[in-house]
Amino acid sequence: MLTIFNRKELIVTMDIHRQAEIRDVLAQNGIDYTVKTKNLQNSGVLDSQRGHTGNMGIDRSYSYEYKIYVHKKDYEAALGLIK
Repeated sequence: MLTIFNRKELIVTMDIHRQAEIRDVLAQNGIDYTVKTKNLQNSGVLDSQRGHTGNMGIDRSYSYEYKIYVHKKDYEAALGLIK
């Protein structure tokens, strides 16, 4: 089981296809992982940039940040698999 105490950040990406590829590789090799997704265009009511500047001209493919975490003991193996 992954918790904030035993996990390590494997990669941060804004590419939805890359994060899907990494998740597939980890799953195929039996490595547990968790993904934290953050919407960069809609952070919250008080700190939303979209409300102040709009979203015209913003590349929507870079609207989300994906952080993939693995267990500390699996970090080296996972890193080797995704390179």
